[in-house]
Amino acid sequence: MSGCRKIIHIDMDAFYASVEQRDNPELRGHPVAVGHGASRGVVAAASYEARAFGVRSAMPSTTALRKCPGLVFVRPRFDVYRAVSNQIRAIFAEYTPLVEPLSLDEAYLDVTENLRGLPSASATAAEIRARIFSETGLTASAGVSYNKFLAKLASDHRKPNGQYVITPAAGPAFIETLPVHKFHGVGPVTADKMNRLGIATGADLKQQTLEVLTRHFGKAGSWYYAIARGEDDRRVAPDRPRKSSGSETTFSTDLMENSAVEKAIRDMADDVWDWCAKTGIYGRTVTVKIKFADFRQVTRSRTVAVPVRSRETLREISVDLVRTVFPPRLGIRLVGVMVSAISSGPSEELQQMGFDF
Repeated sequence: MSGCRKIIHIDMDAFYASVEQRDNPELRGHPVAVGHGASRGVVAAASYEARAFGVRSAMPSTTALRKCPGLVFVRPRFDVYRAVSNQIRAIFAEYTPLVEPLSLDEAYLDVTENLRGLPSASATAAEIRARIFSETGLTASAGVSYNKFLAKLASDHRKPNGQYVITPAAGPAFIETLPVHKFHGVGPVTADKMNRLGIATGADLKQQTLEVLTRHFGKAGSWYYAIARGEDDRRVAPDRPRKSSGSETTFSTDLMENSAVEKAIRDMADDVWDWCAKTGIYGRTVTVKIKFADFRQVTRSRTVAVPVRSRETLREISVDLVRTVFPPRLGIRLVGVMVSAISSGPSEELQQMGFDF
């Protein structure tokens, strides 16, 4: 891939579940779900053995157990996952300073100029994967291409524990044969809408004009137009600024009393405040999230002129927001609090940032 950027997307294989299987040999070879197996629990991650039964992340625990009666639930240990993630990122740093973490278990690397002088991006990805396995006992998959969009698609193509290269010459044909629901950035709702418009594959998408895509999909239309042609100019952005911090919890029984809901909101606000105080990062927008017993979800937000800089202020705004849904028409199964429009210092000029809560 001379003459163009060389991008690697590294994606750890079933990361949380694999860490648990690594640390507890009795779990190896068995279907494992990280999460809470209680009736109100949710699967945070599933091992490949569990995925074979149709168990997926974000699935209610009761559904997961119906699909896989032998499923073993393990409580999440995020401190361990973060520690392992830091080990992996230290490996990345030995190959390139251009690392863009997306989460604890995946990242983009720009290895157009790798620090070890390896001859190709493919060789670099292979060596990084071998280092990860040697130092953590975990497997990773990698996608290698000339832009971020294709690198991410490629990393899914040989999972688990594999890698795949999409060259500039192969890019257009790869995209044309791919179903649109597998495109990163095309969710189920958008994929359904595309299918109704007769757009089932990348080839179908490429046949659409920019005007047609913009008319049906708004601003996203230009993105779909570009990726159908294998075009993605986004750079690998090291140390992406965090745009928000939030905390939420699902209750074992629905909350019915206003006082109980307010207490839960204050607890969530305290969790968020602890993060703000620890990092020195504050936000101007406070959002409260409520999910009712029928799974209907509502959010309420307020943006203030200066960043929220006290626990009491965050509590007060959060409680004021949740009171707008009182009295609740149904029991409340989940509450959450988030701060966004993040600032890392009092003198920083702030911009309100959008987010999907």
